[in-house]
Amino acid sequence: METVIKIACQDEKGLVHKITGILFQKLLNVTRTNEFVDELTDHFFMRVSFTGTCDLAALRHELFAVLPANATVEIVPPVTKRVVILVTKEHHCLGDLLIRSQFQDLPFEILAVIGNHDTLKPLCAQFQIPFHFVPADGLSREAHEAQVHQLIQSMRPDLIVLAKYMRILTPDFAANYLGKMINIHHSFLPAFVGAKPYQQAFDRGVKIIGATAHFVTDDLDEGPIICQDVTPVNHTYSAKEMARSGKDVEKIVLANALKIVLEDRIFIHQNKTIIFD
Repeated sequence: METVIKIACQDEKGLVHKITGILFQKLLNVTRTNEFVDELTDHFFMRVSFTGTCDLAALRHELFAVLPANATVEIVPPVTKRVVILVTKEHHCLGDLLIRSQFQDLPFEILAVIGNHDTLKPLCAQFQIPFHFVPADGLSREAHEAQVHQLIQSMRPDLIVLAKYMRILTPDFAANYLGKMINIHHSFLPAFVGAKPYQQAFDRGVKIIGATAHFVTDDLDEGPIICQDVTPVNHTYSAKEMARSGKDVEKIVLANALKIVLEDRIFIHQNKTIIFD
């Protein structure tokens, strides 16, 4: 099993040599390296995977010693990430993730599903996944989110996935999970934001429709984009038919985005992402 190192810092000469040199001295086998320099900000990004064993705390200390000030170093051991999924009523994204988890198509464990409606509880029961119904009726958005937050905290997940969770989150709630919460948006952002995107697309006579997976921030639908895809449509499609095609794209885009994050192939830099193959 591979351990992953993710490094981000100001660029300077010799960084790759310094980093791989430390791994060589520790007799670790480097299996893959990826590097990228953002020339606009002069920022260096590197992902290294390796096999072998060592004291990870000591490794981190040695890496910081050769890196520029204010560097970030994340060392990720080969463990299965734990995920909580939030849903409302639509089943297509949740069903796809349940199947991928059941057959280990993605390296993650679904701890539980939380819904503000209980519509999808029977679906979760078929996969023996706990479902927590947290109704929002009669509650302020803040009061409802406090219950959801407390439930999430009790499970201590690595990631939260909004699989068609059709509620606008408050900035305070979103701030709790920066870089750890993924949303699937039912259009090719930044086009057709807000309500009824497929009706908007139909009204404009678009020839492609798409979906966007992004990290959630305190700015609605403006978080760093992880993955996008499109599918062709034409003048014969009704708004309902566009929505049906859109659902197929949504579940694929969400699964692809989750795979990227689970494999630690992504960096967030300002409001953009750097993704290594």
